[in-house]
Amino acid sequence: MYNTNKPDLSELPSAAQLVRSTLIALAAAAAILVSVVLPAEYAVDPTGIGRVLRLTRMGEIKQQLAEDADTAVEAEIASKAAPGISPASAETPAPEAAGSVEPAPAADAWTDEVVLTLKPDEAAEIKLTMTEDDAASYEWMVTSGHLNSDLHGDNKGGDFISYRKGRSETADAGGFTASFTGSHGWFWRNRSGAPVTLTLRVRGTYSEIKRVV
Repeated sequence: MYNTNKPDLSELPSAAQLVRSTLIALAAAAAILVSVVLPAEYAVDPTGIGRVLRLTRMGEIKQQLAEDADTAVEAEIASKAAPGISPASAETPAPEAAGSVEPAPAADAWTDEVVLTLKPDEAAEIKLTMTEDDAASYEWMVTSGHLNSDLHGDNKGGDFISYRKGRSETADAGGFTASFTGSHGWFWRNRSGAPVTLTLRVRGTYSEIKRVV
């Protein structure tokens, strides 16, 4: 049996060399963290390199979508106990996809219309109470600025579906069929930096239209 010879002490790295290598590795890791990871993941760009490499914009989008997703989840929880509102024009007080969206038919008149004004970073959610296989068509538009949007459905049994999502939109129109009995509708957030007036028109088979956020 052959045993490997014990290396000579002179062949081993000195303590100073180990410290130097460790410091170099730490410096490299810190540089990557500051110039790549922070801009791309959190939109934090202290050096300015992330913006040059277009990583900061990626981080801004990730943070924005994450915030909108968290707010949408909070809205779903609030909607379980939120009272219905009149579908008539209302100003706000204080504050890809599993389903399918179909083209909106041009025939019948709209059944309900809701008008909202959202301040910068303010959100709103309008829901239709629908039974499985009920269908609705819609159109919404803004007078200025733009909105992030999420057309989705949920119920108290824990079912959830996202029909479509949009970013920096000024309008949308289409139709959808409820995948299950529950609340189906739109979540918007104003990221345009200025007040935005939104007009939503809907028609179809639903028993109630209500604002839950």
